[in-house]
Amino acid sequence: MSQLIEIRSYNLKPGIREEFHRLFLQEAFPMLQRWNVDVVAYGPSTHDQDSYFLMRRFDTLAGREESENTFYGSDEWKQGPRAAIIALIENYTEIVLELDEATVDGLRRIPH
Repeated sequence: MSQLIEIRSYNLKPGIREEFHRLFLQEAFPMLQRWNVDVVAYGPSTHDQDSYFLMRRFDTLAGREESENTFYGSDEWKQGPRAAIIALIENYTEIVLELDEATVDGLRRIPH
């Protein structure tokens, strides 16, 4: 069965990756878990000092859109870490891949 993997690559403002990682671990990641978002992996990118990635799994494109609209539209996000996290990001890109379950499990760094 195929699954959708979204990979976000964040280009962060210079010199703040440690702060972004701290905010992600303490604020955003626990929220994503509470909202039942399947985080496959995350962390600093190895290609430079100002990049970070987030990998999430979704069953369908419609499910991805609904999940993101619900999460990013929530008061918990908007009144919580949103402003602090967005202030650290210069820009980001995202891609969505269709992968089989074995490949997703091979990428997984977060137990579910």
